[in-house]
Amino acid sequence: MQPPEEPGPPLAEPSTAAPSTLDRLEDQLLGGPRTLTLAEVAEAAGVEVGDVELYWHALGLPVTPPDARIYTADDVAVIGATLRAGRDFEVSERTGVSLVRAIGHTTDRLVMWQVEALVEHMGERYGLDDTSARLMFLERLDVVAPLLERQLVHGWRRHMAATAGWFADEYALAHTPGVLDELPLARAVGFADIVGFTALTAALGSHALADFVQEFEAGARDAVTAAGGRVVKTIGDAVLFVADDVVAGAEVALSLAETFGTDAAAPVRVGLVWGRVLSRFGDVFGPSVSLASRMTAAAEPGTVLVDPETASFLVATAGFALVPQAEREVAGIGVMAPVRLDRRPAR
Repeated sequence: MQPPEEPGPPLAEPSTAAPSTLDRLEDQLLGGPRTLTLAEVAEAAGVEVGDVELYWHALGLPVTPPDARIYTADDVAVIGATLRAGRDFEVSERTGVSLVRAIGHTTDRLVMWQVEALVEHMGERYGLDDTSARLMFLERLDVVAPLLERQLVHGWRRHMAATAGWFADEYALAHTPGVLDELPLARAVGFADIVGFTALTAALGSHALADFVQEFEAGARDAVTAAGGRVVKTIGDAVLFVADDVVAGAEVALSLAETFGTDAAAPVRVGLVWGRVLSRFGDVFGPSVSLASRMTAAAEPGTVLVDPETASFLVATAGFALVPQAEREVAGIGVMAPVRLDRRPAR
């Protein structure tokens, strides 16, 4: 961790964002001025007005009055290309909307994350209040935006390449007898949940709470990826992860329990299940996801619980110790005797 920087030279108090600043940003970010109405976009793109409205809504942007000139030539190009491709490849409206909604949902959250991180940095670096830091961000966005855009495209390409690799691995198992009617993906799925999150964070201010959550998310992602898993999502006080095989899943679960053990500022409890899942909308679904959540809720701080079937896949694996637990009622499942997963001590 680098030491904090010394405050920079005094800056002139930022003024309200001048029209010239906003005009410059719009030219850069939107590819040109807002000169077109909804009907003009539809005509130029060769589509119906309703198609443009549906696209815009799916992207998460407000549909404006018909005579409002808020669209650009770049909007025409992207909307037209997207809708033509949908027709050419006979993509259903449901699928097309889902693809656009994925972009809107992801980029909305990404932009807010980036903006808040940079505004916080500028406020701390230059001793500015929140409003002044936001104005400074606007003044410097024309310099920062190209790098953020390049990072986004690079990250998308790397993740798409990784996904293609996982699909290639799945192909070898695609015709395994007996699984054609089941959920399509065999995965280790698990949750790590902060113990006593409400009590731990009750007295924290907004900045301290943001730091707490950010440190947990960063630490959890590091632990998951280093052990060979992937983070599906973080949910404030919990992280949902998957791994392609049960051993990797066990390593991820133990890594999380060790990283956030009982002596950590944010101890976690972990549940892990091997089963079949459905992957949709950047999330995973299926009975094994629900069971993993139940195992997490039943685990003690700093420990990992698995169900008996998952334990049976790990029993012959060197390096793991499996400790049967007392039978208990598991909500939505029935009576079950979970198994605690530990590392086998080195001899």
